[in-house]
Amino acid sequence: DTKIMMAELFGRSTGYCKGKGGSMHVADVSLGILGANGIVGAGIPIAAGSALASKVWGTKEVSMAIFGDAASNQGVFHESVNMAAAWKLPIVFLCENNNYGVSVNIHSVTNTDTIAERAKGYNIPGVTVDGNDPLAVYEAVKQAVEYAREGNGPSIVECMTWRMRGHYEGDPAAYRPKEVTEEWGKRDPIDTFRAYLLKDGIDEKEITAIDDAMEKEIDDAIQFSLDSPLPDVSEVTTDVYSSDNERCVAR
Repeated sequence: DTKIMMAELFGRSTGYCKGKGGSMHVADVSLGILGANGIVGAGIPIAAGSALASKVWGTKEVSMAIFGDAASNQGVFHESVNMAAAWKLPIVFLCENNNYGVSVNIHSVTNTDTIAERAKGYNIPGVTVDGNDPLAVYEAVKQAVEYAREGNGPSIVECMTWRMRGHYEGDPAAYRPKEVTEEWGKRDPIDTFRAYLLKDGIDEKEITAIDDAMEKEIDDAIQFSLDSPLPDVSEVTTDVYSSDNERCVAR
């Protein structure tokens, strides 16, 4: 829900995490979204644990760990992939490779051409696709999900892309070649997919109507957030600290 998501970004009590998650920790377990994490790579083992639960319970659910190229050099990435491969857990490891971990070029700290190549070491499928091509990403992820759901275990899907802005607001990104950024800018997935739809026979008026509807949805979400209350001060420790002191003392 766009309104609830926007309210969370605004730190309002009507948000998914009642304003306490923000952009970095937003979660909704009812939707299968277990949350992001402020620690690089820390969400990967959480997704692996979710996949283990799916296997133990015998469900057909498939977990997905979404992370960046820098996270693939964290030990927890290898630990999670190794366990998932050994136990054939239903999980897809999706790497968004924008070539830079903050200001560090991935090739200066990695000895393989791609992240997906590492799949060979765990005897699992690994594929690299154009992350700016929505259809290529969809097909790769679809195949990986079906593979996992059939009980075959995990896959690595690497999506190559480029960060168009700095790592944070105010970051001039002087460590990257401007001409490369300009070239990637010509491959904006929104623009290229729009061109694809037009070529495929979709009427431009229909696309414009979708654009207008999305603009209105976002505007409505912003207004909803502005009109929503901030969390009450009495809720400052709710869902943060446990009040079950008796059990803590017993331990």
